[in-house]
Amino acid sequence: MAIRATVWNEFRHERENATVRAIYPDGIHQTIATALSRDAAIDVSTATLDEPEHGLGAQRLAETDVLLWWGHKAHGDVDDAVVERVAQRVYEGMGLIVLHSGHFSKIFKRVMGAPCSLRWREAGERERVWTINRAHPIAAGIGDAIELPNSEMYGEPFLVPEPLETVFISWYQGGEVFRSGLTYQRGAGKIFYFGPGHETYPIYHDAKIQKVLRNAVHWAHNPAEPWTDVSSAPNVSIAAAREPIEQRGGSLHAPGEDGFG
Repeated sequence: MAIRATVWNEFRHERENATVRAIYPDGIHQTIATALSRDAAIDVSTATLDEPEHGLGAQRLAETDVLLWWGHKAHGDVDDAVVERVAQRVYEGMGLIVLHSGHFSKIFKRVMGAPCSLRWREAGERERVWTINRAHPIAAGIGDAIELPNSEMYGEPFLVPEPLETVFISWYQGGEVFRSGLTYQRGAGKIFYFGPGHETYPIYHDAKIQKVLRNAVHWAHNPAEPWTDVSSAPNVSIAAAREPIEQRGGSLHAPGEDGFG
């Protein structure tokens, strides 16, 4: 069965900025979707901010194995209820790939529980994306590095939790470095943050960048059934304990009563 990937994009810059529109006339989401569709094992669709429920209704998310998220200028326009819905699906096992300025998106901050802030500079300088572990599935076929002639600088400190793995580190012409490829897990869901992708440069047209995205979709896919009760906190009765036990001392709760949290 194919991996069902949904590419989400604000789709604002492409409609409002001539430079971005010239590079991505059909939207960043369509360029990424086309790159993913070159892998027959990935069934890809798109969603954008201005669709009802941002294109991420409950049924759509239930049918998504891996969600790719690109955002920049309209993070605040994303409805909090949709953010919570996406976070719940990540906890249940949906993969999440957060791209470029998505580091400041509501969903990334939600699942990281951190400011996710960094330093930046828009000067079109060179970026060298160093591969930390060439044996990592996300880095398969990439080699030592990806060379981008023009990019936006993202620099440390990057205020995110310590990752499970650092897959890529970027060096910029101005001298800064940045942990540009990081993996996490939240509940049953795998998360990959990938920094390169500023909209005024044709970064998503780069063959190696596209290869990373296809690799990341495969890595983030969890083939297990969704863990739909992952967020529940049941009051397990004494009778249901695996070993015989007796009530000792007082209790705040009656049998079966919900907690206070």
